Amino acid sequence: MTTVERKYVFDFDSTLTRVEALDVLAEMTLQGRADRDEIIKEIQHITNLGIDGDISFTESLERRIRLLKAHKKHLNPLVEELRKKISKSIATNKEFFEKYSKDIYVISCGFKEFIDPIVAEYKIPSERVYANTFTFDEEGNITGFDEDNVLASHNGKIACLEQLNLDGEVQVIGDGYSDYVMREAGIAHKFFAYTENVHREKAASNADHIAPNLDEFLFVNDLPRNLSYPKNRIKILLLENVHPIAFDNLSEDGFSVELIDRSLSEEELIEKIKGVHVLGIRSKTQITPRVLDAANKLLVVGAFCIGTTQIDLHYCQKKGVVVFNAPYSNTRSVVELAVGQIIMLMRNIFPRSVEIHNGQWNKTAENSREVRGKNLGIVGYGNIGKQLSVLAEAMGMRVYYYDLEDRLALGNAKKCNTLEDLLNVSDVVSLHIDDSISNHNFIGERELAQMRDGAYFINLSRGFVVDIPALEKALKNGKLAGAAIDVYPDEPRRNGPFSTPLQGIPNVILTPHIGGSTEEAQMNIADFVPNKIMDYINSGNTVDALNFPNIRLPKQNNAHRFLHIHRNLPGVMAHINEVLAQYEMNISGQYLSTNKELGYVITDLDKDYNKDVIRALKKVEHTIKFRVLY
Repeated sequence: MTTVERKYVFDFDSTLTRVEALDVLAEMTLQGRADRDEIIKEIQHITNLGIDGDISFTESLERRIRLLKAHKKHLNPLVEELRKKISKSIATNKEFFEKYSKDIYVISCGFKEFIDPIVAEYKIPSERVYANTFTFDEEGNITGFDEDNVLASHNGKIACLEQLNLDGEVQVIGDGYSDYVMREAGIAHKFFAYTENVHREKAASNADHIAPNLDEFLFVNDLPRNLSYPKNRIKILLLENVHPIAFDNLSEDGFSVELIDRSLSEEELIEKIKGVHVLGIRSKTQITPRVLDAANKLLVVGAFCIGTTQIDLHYCQKKGVVVFNAPYSNTRSVVELAVGQIIMLMRNIFPRSVEIHNGQWNKTAENSREVRGKNLGIVGYGNIGKQLSVLAEAMGMRVYYYDLEDRLALGNAKKCNTLEDLLNVSDVVSLHIDDSISNHNFIGERELAQMRDGAYFINLSRGFVVDIPALEKALKNGKLAGAAIDVYPDEPRRNGPFSTPLQGIPNVILTPHIGGSTEEAQMNIADFVPNKIMDYINSGNTVDALNFPNIRLPKQNNAHRFLHIHRNLPGVMAHINEVLAQYEMNISGQYLSTNKELGYVITDLDKDYNKDVIRALKKVEHTIKFRVLY
């Protein structure tokens, strides 16, 4: 096989660095001036005109230097500032620059005075850096530039590259149209529009390839890189109006993220999920076996909520798809709503409010009671139930709780041995049970009959756990004095018309599944779930996964990491190690965690190895999924 010799020509500003160096220099030299912001804005405008080819580069350079008022003394501080502003993916791929130093050139319309010391740290010597040079007066003021340098002229990059007369395939990597012209002139074979720091449409639309980061460029060329698979190639689909912070967090980490503000039907999702690596949902989107069978690249499902009955966890596990949720992030929001509803119900606030809205003044203490000294019965003493217990007790309520599991009481809360005991003793019953199918109609006609006459009922858990017709009857015949319902057996996929038999009943508070819908809760969820997703994608960690063996992995240290997901059957692990031994792999660490059906083994290895081992490991019998991280 013939190996093509390649030369790589990099731009400097907004490519190797995140910034335009002259903009940074302007911020330094104009410090303290009243018109500083206006001048910087003008310099940036002139920079963009030159980069896009709308004015000649010579004119762009002359106009910017006149505005700078810079001095030689500013150059060392500028270099120090630029060292802090190396492009993220450039900094993480230093190995490429060191290994291919002899094939890498920098052609920039910037200045050698600040470019040379930066790229020297990446093993690019001064003789392979082609850039302008400043001119100074006797006092050291920057007065202009060397006008005889070809890079000071319009289309100077073309002339510079022509003079170099490089052998082999020449690839240009830059952010601007002024980089593309080398490809247009036919002296470069490929142009990569580098968009990590800025997306210039004129350059991108003409590029052979768009590189959102250096990892993409290295991947396309099969060159040494920090990441085995560029993050921009990992597609993430977020449904149901997930908080924008989730989009920001995932995009900032380099992933390609698409947002859709509603849930999708099964058929829509089957079509949409092809090629998607990560799916983010809330409570309405159903993840069925049909959806999972169509998900040819799916690695992770993130539930931006507590409940997961909408996800077939077992089938996800069978397909090697990890599921994370947010079990704690909206706990406080749900508890605060429950507290508010207890007070509103017992004070009969909503009927009084409706009367005022209808123009009727009815000042009365009838059916209006303090919560202090009353009995609160909490069904389900998990995270939400316990927090509600603490806050209710702080308001002077006596707390009773019932849970199928043996849970330690907080404060003075008293455990009830049966649900009937709790219903018999409570003035208010608040329901906080999970989404197990066995909890269907958990509260029905029999349970409502066991409640105290004139008691209040609150459901902030799941819609299907309450028999709505039975609750309607208990409210209308006066058995219950009021209710607050936030969840329903059938909820619409998006905002719009909705009906329930509970509408129009006095002292019944109806809300559209907003128990956890506060800005704080949604921000917490949008932070928590993406962090779990990124931790799994980036390192293989499965801590807090719902359907996978939980394993916390040490940080990769100069090693490649093999992630092997397989059915938990005798002999699989032995076969994996047999393959590793056959290919003489130098293992620096190996970690295994299993559950009844699944095995998850992670192997860290030295970087140098026979790549055929990957194919061999994928062929191990009972393998479900295999990934390489480095």
